[in-house]
Amino acid sequence: MNSFEIIIPAYNEEENIAGLIRTIKETVGESGKITVIDDASEDQTAEIAARGGAEVIRHPYRIGNGACVKTGLRRSSADIVVCMDADGQHSPKDIPKLLSRMEDFDMVIGARDFSKLTSRDIANRLYNLFAGYVTLFKIQDLTSGFRAVKRREALKFLYLLPNSFSYPTTLTLSFLKTGRTIKYIPITSSARKSGKSKINLTKDGTRFFLIILKIAIFFSPLRVFLPLSALCFCAGGLYYLYTFLNSHRFTNMSALLLTTSIII
Repeated sequence: MNSFEIIIPAYNEEENIAGLIRTIKETVGESGKITVIDDASEDQTAEIAARGGAEVIRHPYRIGNGACVKTGLRRSSADIVVCMDADGQHSPKDIPKLLSRMEDFDMVIGARDFSKLTSRDIANRLYNLFAGYVTLFKIQDLTSGFRAVKRREALKFLYLLPNSFSYPTTLTLSFLKTGRTIKYIPITSSARKSGKSKINLTKDGTRFFLIILKIAIFFSPLRVFLPLSALCFCAGGLYYLYTFLNSHRFTNMSALLLTTSIII
């Protein structure tokens, strides 16, 4: 059986980390190593995690959630790495479900339920749709931080992963666009039990969109630029037709739109 390690990026999670580690041990026993990457927390997160039996790696200063995952991937020697949040949102009882499909896939991702009409759920559904268009694959949860991945494959994309919360987006799109296999598994997702969320919906939401756009341009530029070019060409052609029928002129705006469509 492949060895696995559970990597938990954490920043100021002293109220949640002990319970999480305890539940993980109750679920997987001693078969998987637990490593907490402490991102220079200002509370007792690292000390509590160490007392709970986890290996703790501390950053000298705060770098970011994605940087914690990259540190964990570099330092791990396991075949499979399971990444999960430290805030109690992810249930350790879902870990066996993810690991059970790792024989057949390069990465297995826990998919949350976005059926509610909250701003966060709506934003995630839009990200999923756009990413699905780019990858030609049905994306169920682009930003999920709960996933099991073959470490050898993930290391190949380490240089692409940002230091922020948007690392899941980059990793998922990179796997799909390079022909690696992924699988979504429905998971139980809970609200943060205590403490404050580190995600800013506006700031990080914009970053997620830009990451999707960057990966799309990098791997599939035509999926982005061809529709834009067609839109400019059609707008230029229709505007030329309108101005020609009304004043028998070829306007500068028509020329600009048609030229832009060719340049794109």
